[in-house]
Amino acid sequence: MIRKIIQIDREKCNGCGACAAACHEGAIGMVEGKAQLLRDDYCDGLGDCLPACPTGAISFVEREAAEYDQAAVEENRKRQAPPRPTGCPGHQPRRLNVHAAAPAPMPGPAASQLAQWPCQIKLAPVQAPYFQGAKLLIAADCTAYAYANMHQDFMRGRITLVGCPKLDAVDYSEKLTEILKNNDIRSLSIVRMEVPCCGGLELAAKKALQASGKFIPWQVVTISVDGRILD
Repeated sequence: MIRKIIQIDREKCNGCGACAAACHEGAIGMVEGKAQLLRDDYCDGLGDCLPACPTGAISFVEREAAEYDQAAVEENRKRQAPPRPTGCPGHQPRRLNVHAAAPAPMPGPAASQLAQWPCQIKLAPVQAPYFQGAKLLIAADCTAYAYANMHQDFMRGRITLVGCPKLDAVDYSEKLTEILKNNDIRSLSIVRMEVPCCGGLELAAKKALQASGKFIPWQVVTISVDGRILD
């Protein structure tokens, strides 16, 4: 039958999992870090998932699809009890095996390497004297907590802007484009977490660099949830 059903654009999906959590029928699941319609007959076509999507990756289409099957949905719910984790893998609680090492002798407290204020992407101006000739670091909020030597290894000698595309629910690319366009930025480093939803920060920075028309050295570094550099 021809009916209204959701469609998910995997290119726009940032893997946050909000739609999967909002879908009461269990029609949406996370597959390889992206949202996916699992079965047509689980989708009732009411669209509870649409307003939950921060990137506009979900839309309605009319196409040939199996009729919504309430009985199949109920049966699936029974099979899933107790409920399995859904949504972004970054939401799933886990205990990290941190082994406390003996502290190395230090002459004094480590100095902060934050070179400017504000440091939140949302609050930063698009032009400022400290951007001129700067090496720019765009970092996910969680990286400073997961990676123990963040200040010395990444922030030292750089201007640091931080954000979380999931919690802020904004597209950073427009502001970052203006910062890159209006200032003499010498290089760009992106430090993100391994969780899929953190890909939104990397995507925004890459889009901004492309839109700015600037050709500058850039790199992406991914941090694991247990504090290792993955690439």
